[in-house]
Amino acid sequence: MTGSKKTKELTGRHVLMIFCGAFAVIIGVNLALAYSAVGTFPGLETREPYNESLTFEERRAAQDKLNWTTAVSYHAGQVTLTMTEHGGGTVVTPNVKLVVRYATSKKHDQDVPLEFDGHNYVGQIDLPPGNWQARVFATALDGTEFTRIMSLYIRAAS
Repeated sequence: MTGSKKTKELTGRHVLMIFCGAFAVIIGVNLALAYSAVGTFPGLETREPYNESLTFEERRAAQDKLNWTTAVSYHAGQVTLTMTEHGGGTVVTPNVKLVVRYATSKKHDQDVPLEFDGHNYVGQIDLPPGNWQARVFATALDGTEFTRIMSLYIRAAS
C-alpha cells in the first residue's frame, strides 16, 4: 500500500503573504536602525556652522603656527593630557580645558578639572570602558585659541 501524500498548492494568497512579510521585516529593521541612529546622534558640533566656516582656515593656520602636539591617556581613574611644543618642551598655559565624552552621545559629557604637574595636565575621572573623545580647549599666551579632538579608547579590565 502506498500512502498518498497531500501537497499544498502555492496560491496567489501565499505569495502575497510572503511578499508582505518580507517587506514588513525590511521596514521593521530599517525603523529600528533609524531610531537607534537618531537616539545616539550627539547633535550639532556648532550652533553657527556657516559663520565658523568663514574663519576656519584662519584659525587652523594660527593653530598650526603654534606647532603644539597633544596626546591623552587614561589609567586607573586618571586622565593625562600631554601638550608639547615643537622643540619638545611642555606647553604651559593657565587655561587648559578638557571635556571627555562618548563619541556618539552628548549625555555623558564630563568636564575634567586638570592640574599641571610640571610636565602634564592631570585629572581624576571615572570612565567605563568604551570609545571616548577627549576635547582639548586652550589659549596660548599670545591669545591664539587651540582646539583638538582626540580618540580615547578604554578597554575593559581583563
